[in-house]
Amino acid sequence: MTLTSPTRELPGRRKGRWQAAAGSAGAAALLLSGLGIPAAQAAPPDKDSVYYASPDGRDQGQCQEQHPCSLEHVQGVVQHTAAKGKGDVTVVLADGTYRIDSPLEFRAEDGGQNGRTVRWTAARGADPEITGSTQLTGWQTYDEAANIYVADTPTGFETRQLYVDGIAAPRASTSLELTDLTLTPTGMTINNPSLAYLADLPDQDRIEFESLGDFTDRYSPVQSIEGNTITMTQPAWDNNTWGWDTVQNSLLADSTWFLANSLDFIDEAGEWYVDPHAGKLYYKPADGVNPQDLDIELPRLETLISVGGTYDDPVSNLEFSGLTFTGTSWLGPSSAEGYVSQQIGGYIKGTYDYRPADAFTSCSRGCDPYERTRNTWDQIPSGVQVSAADNITFAGNTFRNLGSAALGIGNDDNAMFTGIGLGASNIDVVGNVFTQIGAHALNVGGIRADAHHPSDPRMTNQDILMANNTISDVAVEYQDTTGILSTYVTRAQIVNNEISDLAYAIDTGYGWGINDAGGSQEYLRRGYYQYNPLYQTPTTLKDNLIAGNLVHDIKGDFADSGNIYNLSASPGTVIEKNYLYNVSGVGLYLDEGSRGILARNNVLSGANPWVFTNAYSAGNGTNDNTFQENWYNSGGAQMPNAEQRNNRLIDNVRVNGNNWPSGALEVICAAGVEPEYRTELNVNLDGIDPRCEAVAEAATQ
Repeated sequence: MTLTSPTRELPGRRKGRWQAAAGSAGAAALLLSGLGIPAAQAAPPDKDSVYYASPDGRDQGQCQEQHPCSLEHVQGVVQHTAAKGKGDVTVVLADGTYRIDSPLEFRAEDGGQNGRTVRWTAARGADPEITGSTQLTGWQTYDEAANIYVADTPTGFETRQLYVDGIAAPRASTSLELTDLTLTPTGMTINNPSLAYLADLPDQDRIEFESLGDFTDRYSPVQSIEGNTITMTQPAWDNNTWGWDTVQNSLLADSTWFLANSLDFIDEAGEWYVDPHAGKLYYKPADGVNPQDLDIELPRLETLISVGGTYDDPVSNLEFSGLTFTGTSWLGPSSAEGYVSQQIGGYIKGTYDYRPADAFTSCSRGCDPYERTRNTWDQIPSGVQVSAADNITFAGNTFRNLGSAALGIGNDDNAMFTGIGLGASNIDVVGNVFTQIGAHALNVGGIRADAHHPSDPRMTNQDILMANNTISDVAVEYQDTTGILSTYVTRAQIVNNEISDLAYAIDTGYGWGINDAGGSQEYLRRGYYQYNPLYQTPTTLKDNLIAGNLVHDIKGDFADSGNIYNLSASPGTVIEKNYLYNVSGVGLYLDEGSRGILARNNVLSGANPWVFTNAYSAGNGTNDNTFQENWYNSGGAQMPNAEQRNNRLIDNVRVNGNNWPSGALEVICAAGVEPEYRTELNVNLDGIDPRCEAVAEAATQ
């Protein structure tokens, strides 16, 4: 039989918001109209106000169409008008590039008052780009034989990213064999004589060691190199060598190692290196290409847009549409902290006085003291941030060339420009494009205590809609991050998105069940609750919907990988009608503590196994999940102790090749973004399955 229950409407949401544009013509103005956003040229009612901005706008005046203003000035004009609460306010951005020197900050006074809405939108047919970068010009030949060019940068300027014609260019690096080095508690011993040149390199303290393990991507800076001894910078090295999936002791498969960030490592087209001391940036273009003919962008900001109020005075009723957000870096990993990833972008920093002296050996695969750290981890920040906010919409925008995560919603305070985290409700992210992003495309929710057990109910992240977004080629630097991460969130909807060309697609939940009511017996055994609370009440993770998504071309960069993945109890959550093809690793992956989840009517092509429930440990709480009427054509069901843990398989169907039955084909052809949101990055119907055109025609008859 086929389940026919409709996609659920979330309680209390504005009915039909994400479905509203369905059936309208493909023009962006009509899509925005379907979301209640007027086209820029439409005549507003008398009570509404429209203001205009342009890249060369003035810092004075009333920002009328004939005399547009700068972004900074028009924001002040809008604040004055919005405070009256007598009508909606629209800011129309003309075409062009808006280069900003500091983040645009939207606080409570920038939102709509008395139920009115403030909208920042593109003029009809325009593509306004808000960027934190500057264009790099003045290229000269540096090494003609090696085809390396050089340009001036401000002295002392640092960046981890360079964007060339919209693509994130790779930093100069060299790959290593595992036999080349022996890792030690203080660094490394060089075994390969061909690496002896490392001791003669200048600026050794700018070199970084990168390790891709089973599920983490870690960076550690070098302190010095003398002879065959590499001494690493602290605390990054100490932190990267204790815990799980450490640089010296990955869990399932061998790690992959690199050294990066030295001029001497430039040997492939596209690579680059910045020297802050000399104020120079070096770049190797493809043969026959002059970098003067390229758009080479140097990011100067870490945060581009900050939308955040306080719990007493949140930002409300604010919309952004038709804009491009671009041009940031993130310098955290360039510090002595490095990037000490623990999982899906949660990372540790600082020193731990309880780290054992012999942790390099005694804690390389977990230990009692390490478990104490879990509620202290930080989150990767985002270029565009939202917290302490209600009724915020991002529709039809492009997020490109952002060096950390792209859009962060309700993250912990450590990841927020305002220093105030969480508290995001009624946030709509609809019809956007995310590409060439350093980390997550969408990073929703926090991972610390106030995220899962808020000390103030206003901190709760709830009613977050992520629909019809196109996510492609993200997590390009922090490869262990994901297309969509939604941690401790109530009533998140992740629907009709297309996600491709990355290692992890959709991840929900966090915490391995340790924060669930009654805790985790596995982590009791590990000693976690000696240092952290054992909660008797549920977390905020519940009633989520992951439906109608198209996931494809997933990279096999990590041994431990899942395409749709969950951690911890998520009662009332449904995973349905998603189509996964050309993927790597586990199709549906319910990791430690996952409980109360129903996965039904999904189609999985090429996953192996198609489903995995991590219920090996008797005490990790991966129980009471149901997989019903799914279709798959490869792999088996890896469900240890299924009967004892009440993890059920009901009427799932294995299919030979691509001979999908009609019910599966309906799911396949409906998955992904709806037609009016498609871009050149989306796969066409024939690319999904040649039979989809016929299915679409039949649906219109």
